[in-house]
Amino acid sequence: MVLRMARSVVALVLLALITATGCSGLPKEIAEEINKPLPKEFPLGPEDVIEVNVWRNQDLSRIVVVRPDGMISLPLIGDVQASGLTAAQLSDRIAKRLNEFKENPTVSVSVKEVNSYFVYVVGEVGKPGKYPLKSYTSVLQAVSLAGGFNPYASKNSMVVLRTVKTPSGEEHRIRIPVRFDDLVAGKDGIGNFTLRSGDTIVVP
Repeated sequence: MVLRMARSVVALVLLALITATGCSGLPKEIAEEINKPLPKEFPLGPEDVIEVNVWRNQDLSRIVVVRPDGMISLPLIGDVQASGLTAAQLSDRIAKRLNEFKENPTVSVSVKEVNSYFVYVVGEVGKPGKYPLKSYTSVLQAVSLAGGFNPYASKNSMVVLRTVKTPSGEEHRIRIPVRFDDLVAGKDGIGNFTLRSGDTIVVP
């Protein structure tokens, strides 16, 4: 009876540890970050080119570039925060601002060029550097873009550096350990996951 109770306690402790660190044994924060669902639309960012169309008003319609501070400038309403929003969210924001000057304005925003999604690949790869991307890209795809591994690269000791925000809005950097063997095998929790804009892949 005592032995059975002891085994139950051990099982509960192990279950708590697995829950805290994620199925792959990674710290909980990293496991959650890797498995976070991707947005259906790219959030806008600096250097993206967008077209703002106000129905039946060409004077207010124009093509603009998101500035480094994340803002765009439009007639009547001035600066509008665009970075971090989807095109649909930005169109709603512009319409609300224009509502002060026009009755029930109809606004659409379309993305002409995506320039804000990029990653860095550094270390033992053929062409280290910054890589602008036009679609969601995985770790292995980014390494391939960078010319693949050098002969002496430590493939199973890679790290992805990512800046994340806390619930309070503060930013900090996390280190995601990456093993090439796990990427190829598609291991649960740390498979060939998708990179976020600004990620840095370090190949020692």
